[in-house]
Amino acid sequence: MPTPAEVQSAVAARLRGAADPIRAPQQQRYMKSEMPYLGVTVPECRRITGSVFRKLPLPDAGAWETAILALWREATYREERYAAIELLNFPRYSDWIAPERVPLMEELVVTGAWWDYVDAIAGRALGVLLAAHPEPTAALLRDWAVCDNLWKRRSAILAQLRSKRATDTQLLTDVIEPSIGEQEFFLRKGIGWALREYSKTDPDWVAAFVDTHAGLSRLSRREALKHLDRLEPPGSSAPRRP
Repeated sequence: MPTPAEVQSAVAARLRGAADPIRAPQQQRYMKSEMPYLGVTVPECRRITGSVFRKLPLPDAGAWETAILALWREATYREERYAAIELLNFPRYSDWIAPERVPLMEELVVTGAWWDYVDAIAGRALGVLLAAHPEPTAALLRDWAVCDNLWKRRSAILAQLRSKRATDTQLLTDVIEPSIGEQEFFLRKGIGWALREYSKTDPDWVAAFVDTHAGLSRLSRREALKHLDRLEPPGSSAPRRP
């Protein structure tokens, strides 16, 4: 069976083979990244990593975690860290996303500390964990929602992005409310995004949430209501737009 080192080596070689030295500095500036880029687009990175992961299946959860951490910790280009997250989220290994993987995900969130990393973990792996292990994961997310780390708080808010009708609205409320008064852009934007996504499933619930939480920032409110036919501020007597 393939080893973690073989997966890491294959990913690195394929990514370097797709490098674009013209695009790379543009990506680095856009993402405000200290770590350089190879210049591989996100779709191409996903295509490359998916091909490698299908060709080199890992034998067990331990090897999978080892490969993720090697790609992450030993990365010299940002795309290698994207590859680590793609491996974390790869469908073949979804059953291995379990409570014992929380320290792994926490390391990626805390050391990644930027939206491109964090959102791909929160919106996918954490959501899978919540669906498979709802009680311990809900408790974890409630803890993260009140901790001092911005990115763990954002992760808690975004963990149900893909839950649709399975969304636990009490949990969504519990992870949003501690950050409503925060000035941090990434928390305000995350709140709006989480509510906007759920508005596609239950617009009335989101409209009611916005109406009953007057402390929501203008950014959170605007994002939350983007898909709704209801843009008036709380208490407004203005009619709904036709």
